[in-house]
Amino acid sequence: MNLVITVLVITTTLSIVLAIVAFWLPQMNPDMEKLSPYECGFDPLGSARLPFSIRFFLIAILFLLFDLEIALLLPLPWANHLSNPLLTLTLAAAVLALLTLGLAYEWIQGGLEWAE
Repeated sequence: MNLVITVLVITTTLSIVLAIVAFWLPQMNPDMEKLSPYECGFDPLGSARLPFSIRFFLIAILFLLFDLEIALLLPLPWANHLSNPLLTLTLAAAVLALLTLGLAYEWIQGGLEWAE
């Protein structure tokens, strides 16, 4: 019981000390650069109608696509413990084949070329 009280006092004291240090330690020197909103590398004070390449969206979609692929393939190591692992592995191979064919199609059509 005495040990529990000691641990509670130490953790409470340490938390309060760290909160006070975190509140008083940082130097707040705001200037116009820090106060302006950050807009993905664009000048926030300029025109909002500047054209930008649609290729940025292509890279984002490809990232999401392959991120989803990894999420779908994550349970594969546990497929060996299922009653019918062949079905799971076949479906995973079908997903991989479909994504690979889509990537090959985009590559052949020139959709992955950065220069226009």
